[in-house]
Amino acid sequence: MAYQTLSYSRDDRVATITLNRPDRLNAITREMPDEIRAAVEEANRDDLVHVVVLQGAGRAFCAGYDLKNAAERPRGTGGSQEMPWDPFIDFQLMDHNTQCFQSLWRSYKPTICKIHGYAVAGGSDIALSCDLVVMAEDAKIGYPPARVWGCPTTMMWVYRVGAERAKRLLFTGDLIDGCEAERIGLITQAVPAGELDAAVQKIADRMKGVPKNQLWMQKTAINSAFENMGMRTTQTLATLFDGMTRHSPEGIWFKQRAEEKGFHQAVQERDSGDPIPGSKPPRNN
Repeated sequence: MAYQTLSYSRDDRVATITLNRPDRLNAITREMPDEIRAAVEEANRDDLVHVVVLQGAGRAFCAGYDLKNAAERPRGTGGSQEMPWDPFIDFQLMDHNTQCFQSLWRSYKPTICKIHGYAVAGGSDIALSCDLVVMAEDAKIGYPPARVWGCPTTMMWVYRVGAERAKRLLFTGDLIDGCEAERIGLITQAVPAGELDAAVQKIADRMKGVPKNQLWMQKTAINSAFENMGMRTTQTLATLFDGMTRHSPEGIWFKQRAEEKGFHQAVQERDSGDPIPGSKPPRNN
């Protein structure tokens, strides 16, 4: 298959999927979620593949959705609908993307994500859908749109670090580095940036000698525990909330600010710690 947003290769028993929009820090386009799923399916069809490695080309793994143009365009053309808001339109699009990312979680073959630079917002949704995550110590991961204009639709944070730490990260939208991510159990391992490729290769080499049926059985048994906890229901709710965040009073303010002053200025104001101007004043009793 010819891919536009990523590349696919196989060496021995390891398939490598590389997000390949380095000029945009591998930001997510409309095509990328489908291509990720297609590449995972290609690896699953290949009887020689035992392990899948996901990585990003250039300076970062993935900087999230390519929102600059969407946020700066008039409402109804990107990210936000004209009011009244139809939640099904948002849900249909974002649930599709979520299930594409979750193809990494559901893959018959184990998936390893290699993070350098940044894995933020939607990029963290992709990364945390993998079975194992290895980060450079100086790489950053987080979900800044949790402050305004976003909710992580895969909601893998809570399944990886538990309720309290997931709340700490999503109540603030803070980024953490690889060392902190390893300390709290969000990822498998953090290593110096210069050792990242070798560390991932070492894990992949160790796993690729295991029969595919053994890998599938261990993965399926472990995944079933999370699915029995209601993962799909949680993701449905999070995906609905993601659409709501773009149409709340604060979300509408953020969109208008991005149109007026540019996306980067709107993000700076959102993350400044000052009250969001779009918030409604409290009601008088």
